Amino acid sequence: MRFVTACGTRRLTLIAVASAALGFASLAQAAKTELLVYSALEADQIKAYKVGFEKAHPEIELKFVRDSTGIITARLLAEKANPQADVIWGVAATSLMLLDKQGMLAPYAPRNLTKVRSTMRDPAATPTWVGMDLWSSAVCFNTVEAQKRKLPAIASWADLTRPEFKGSITMPHPASSGTGYLMVAAWLQMMGEDKGWAYMDALHQNIGVYTHSGSKPCRQAGAGEFPVGLSFEYRANKTKKDGAPIDIVFPKEGLGWDVEATAIMKTSKKQEAAKVLADWAVTPDANKLYAANFAILALPEAQEKHEFIPADLEKRLAKNDFGWAAANRDRILTEWARRYESKAEKK
Repeated sequence: MRFVTACGTRRLTLIAVASAALGFASLAQAAKTELLVYSALEADQIKAYKVGFEKAHPEIELKFVRDSTGIITARLLAEKANPQADVIWGVAATSLMLLDKQGMLAPYAPRNLTKVRSTMRDPAATPTWVGMDLWSSAVCFNTVEAQKRKLPAIASWADLTRPEFKGSITMPHPASSGTGYLMVAAWLQMMGEDKGWAYMDALHQNIGVYTHSGSKPCRQAGAGEFPVGLSFEYRANKTKKDGAPIDIVFPKEGLGWDVEATAIMKTSKKQEAAKVLADWAVTPDANKLYAANFAILALPEAQEKHEFIPADLEKRLAKNDFGWAAANRDRILTEWARRYESKAEKK
């Protein structure tokens, strides 16, 4: 006759409980909806945004494909016949307008849409993209290197064409980087096309390299690799806060800018989960996370002051016709490459 001791019974009970717990955990994990998110958000921002969303919605898990704006845009267009992404989160509005023109985005009005700035959303009654925050051009100027090389102070875009800066400037490639493209689009709009291209011809003489990242020029300036890096205000503010010997210059003629935005892919088979993310992306909680990085938000009430960004940044922005910038993107990039591709860094 077989029998089990009290100790053995307890061990078997514990094993059964543990097995059941593992089984329930596996079922819970299996029940999660996984969303594939294509993004141009900075790598050091994604973690906080992902944690914030998944804490609010533990039933959904986000997987990210992240790259620079131009590269993500090109990838989405290349995948048009067989789209992979469910949601686009943190990509330039001008890029999303291109995708919308191709019929790739699903119209959806997030629950908090009425609180979003009218200038930071698709104007259609049921928008295909809704903004998160705004980012603008900025110049990172290494004061230590400038002193060594006897470089003059910078106050304007025009100053960057002075002969003293020959080989001293790095800038994002506009086909790869949304930051690069918003600068080019702003110069052409502010100056007019003839003067804008003439300006870029002169600037090109002083460029050391065109990078494939909007952040990299500021990092290069911060490290002293180049005295001057054309970048954007988030990266400039963070680089200076981290101790780099840079001044942040906001050229007086006006700043190029674009809006980071969210959109749902029309082909996603997970529309309900995608709408949950689109809803959360315009909540006060989400905007509080964006506020750690950007000075101008889709929900103005969530904005915070940033140590090295002027309080009147919004007034310094150049007039920007998003429709024009999106519609003329291919033409502008083709002409830009014809003139300046020789100084692009290797991919």
